[in-house]
Amino acid sequence: MTAEDVLQEFVPYSERILITGCHGLLGQKLFTLLSPTNTIIGLDMQPGTHLSGRDYSYHTLDITRGPDLIDAIVELRPRYIINTAAMTGVDHCEDEKEACWRVNVLAVESLIKGARKVGAHLVQVSSDYVFNGKQPPYCETDRTDPLGYYGKSKLASENVLRGSDISFTIARTQVLFGVAPKTRPNFVDFIRLKLEEGLELSIVDDQLGNPTLADDLATGIARIIQLRNTGIYHISGSESISRYEFACKIAAAFGEDPSRIKPIKTAQLKQKAPRPENSTFCLDKINRELKFRPRSTIEALMVYKEQLHELQITTGGNAK
Repeated sequence: MTAEDVLQEFVPYSERILITGCHGLLGQKLFTLLSPTNTIIGLDMQPGTHLSGRDYSYHTLDITRGPDLIDAIVELRPRYIINTAAMTGVDHCEDEKEACWRVNVLAVESLIKGARKVGAHLVQVSSDYVFNGKQPPYCETDRTDPLGYYGKSKLASENVLRGSDISFTIARTQVLFGVAPKTRPNFVDFIRLKLEEGLELSIVDDQLGNPTLADDLATGIARIIQLRNTGIYHISGSESISRYEFACKIAAAFGEDPSRIKPIKTAQLKQKAPRPENSTFCLDKINRELKFRPRSTIEALMVYKEQLHELQITTGGNAK
């Protein structure tokens, strides 16, 4: 599907949309997709913005400052709020539980209060980590049972929304990757850069899931807004593979030798936060209701590779 096809079939028109975390990977993908046909309001922590658009305004705001966030929503009066802001480092969340809760739960409570005041619809981005990974593939109605604090915080934010009286959609995703300027490295960045340095890698082969191109997640969210759908949706890549298999596909996509990547078990890493073993999503609902099929891993990596090349040209070879 071309960019023109996506714009014609999946993108809403003439809406007023507030994006929290607009400088993050998903935030930038949403901006790129939605800004040509909608008024975009960006919120993030940085004092200025590198994004630009005809109907775009940027506001520096810490979303954990609840009263300020509510006041901003009332002043800006969006029709839709897309919350991409989150504390996502699962081990860091175990160490900084209070900070995790402020960002992932209390900020959502403030967003709900603001949305209620202006009648906005809230799209909350959630995670596969709300599941324990023991009974895949997971559909939207399956029982949740998070293993670590990050997953518990994301489930808590979902429960706050479900107990509210506002219009909302929850978009669960996983293993997000993509290319955008000034963003933190993701799994594909990490593997690619280590291989370019000539290093050998050990990657777990007992964690399985759906690698997700951020562009596909943005398209799914845009489609939800276009159709005005509510409820929970699983939006991820179409293929379930282990992190080891994913790393080998990354190596092959960039002409590196996959034999430099060795499989190991999760237990060998002694990570602080427990991870679901297999959080593979069932995508029947988005296929049926959104008429949307996300890319396969190889298709997504080809898009990543092309976008990385374009960014390197734009930045004079300084892209990550």
